Amino acid sequence: MTHIKNIFIPIFFFGTFFFAFAQEEIAYDYAQEKEINQTNVNLLQLANELYAQGEFLQAAHLYEQILLEKGVAHELFFNLGNAYFRAHEIARSILNYERALRLNPRFADARYNLELAQARVLDNIIAPEPFFLKRWINKLISDFTSNQWFYFSWILFIISLIGFLLFVFGRSRALRKISFTFAIAILVVSISSLTISAVRKNQFLNHKEAIVMIGVITVKSSPDRSGTHLFELREGTKVRVVSTLGDWVEIMIADGRIGWVERRQIENI
Repeated sequence: MTHIKNIFIPIFFFGTFFFAFAQEEIAYDYAQEKEINQTNVNLLQLANELYAQGEFLQAAHLYEQILLEKGVAHELFFNLGNAYFRAHEIARSILNYERALRLNPRFADARYNLELAQARVLDNIIAPEPFFLKRWINKLISDFTSNQWFYFSWILFIISLIGFLLFVFGRSRALRKISFTFAIAILVVSISSLTISAVRKNQFLNHKEAIVMIGVITVKSSPDRSGTHLFELREGTKVRVVSTLGDWVEIMIADGRIGWVERRQIENI
């Protein structure tokens, strides 16, 4: 028992240091998003008033100005998406609803409005249904931000540390046995959550999804206008960027088809 204690004491001290270091490396810094609190209130009020008066494009331009000058915020992307939706610019509304959800994956209003906008996209792309377990895991991971997964991991680590302390200082053999098992199980979940946090940060910083911004585009077999026409996509369709070559982008759509489009025809989320 003493041998086990001697092994785990340095492990937990190292874990504490590691989590402190990981907070700088893994957790996404939302300082930019918080800048919305410093936004010129009059400008935001003017944008909201223009929206209420039915001047949707003017309101959208003001929201974009605030985003450009004061930093990003999921509420502003949501408002911008609403303005473009009411102005019948479906592609831009989808783009901004998606951006709002990247910052706040559990933003229910943005997700609902995104579904309304996507219902107006004319492309009939039938994506294969993923295995239910994979679908459930992907949803669980994507429902929380990198920061949220990190803090969850940190809380579990503290709980695991408490369990380990009970193991070290517990007076009864039964208590030490239960606390040891408990500490190890929670530590495994904590490490898994930390790994997911790193994955979510990578997804955020290296996202490769984009929206078709032009009415109808032709997807080519090669990065050249003389390439073979493969299929067409309409504005608002979501694609995944596979690679880039000059002014051309190789994309993949939900049903697995791949082709090339001009960079100007899509915009990254």
